[in-house]
Amino acid sequence: MGSGWHEWPLMIFTVFGQCVVGGFIVLALALLQGNLRAVQQQRLIASMFGLWVLMGIGFIASTLHLGSPLRAFNSLNRVGESSLSNEIASGAIFFAIGGLGWLLAVVKKLPAGIRSIWLILTMVLGVVFVWMMVRVYNTIDTVPTWHTVWTPASFFLTMFIGGPLLGCLLLRVAGVDGWGMRLLPAVSLLALVVSAMVALLQGAELAGIHSSVQQASALVPDYGALMSWRIGLLVAGLILWILPQRRGYPPALPLLSLAFVMVLAGELIGRGVFYGLHMTVGMAVAG
Repeated sequence: MGSGWHEWPLMIFTVFGQCVVGGFIVLALALLQGNLRAVQQQRLIASMFGLWVLMGIGFIASTLHLGSPLRAFNSLNRVGESSLSNEIASGAIFFAIGGLGWLLAVVKKLPAGIRSIWLILTMVLGVVFVWMMVRVYNTIDTVPTWHTVWTPASFFLTMFIGGPLLGCLLLRVAGVDGWGMRLLPAVSLLALVVSAMVALLQGAELAGIHSSVQQASALVPDYGALMSWRIGLLVAGLILWILPQRRGYPPALPLLSLAFVMVLAGELIGRGVFYGLHMTVGMAVAG
């Protein structure tokens, strides 16, 4: 029993990966809209470097979970058959296509038409990557606490909570102030409301999941307190992001950075709870 902190490499990999996918979608849509000047577009493309740094950290963390980087290559042996292999493969393809296209765009070797195709393709690959993450856990019917609708909901909600904020941060780094600055907080705020509802519903459902020897609600005794800390950090981060805009000026970079760190911390707590809820049973009863 515990709160899943021993799975910190997977916590970092999944949370960072989902935020990166969301952030890329924001920046890609800003570029595809076509309202930015050429110099702004180039600065925005350069700011994508932050996405690939976070994605790189996530992949490094995932290899630590496997024990050796060589095992990451071995895990690709069952692509198409194993959910874990599919997750690693889809993540590697997203990272490779996204990173290679970014590098070509930075050195101005990517024609405008090809760049649009690259942006759309990488967005699709990112969503597939998040879905493959979901499949790793959601298809294990012997883990009733993961084999629920709450697993895909929580993974995609992380993308919608952290992604817009990361995208906004990188837009500000690029000096782009107008695009989506009022829409993005609304997306994250709505996702936060839904996420809080998911936490409550999942908490209520845990009492009805048990085996002959184990009660799901006992896996993380501090479920309520940890989720309260999570929601509190998310709310505080979004307030730091939204309040300056409500007062009529864009949030400063240090404030946005702090807001993103708080959201990351909140989502890492939530993901720790997720891993803490792991229970392997031969037979389980739900209800």
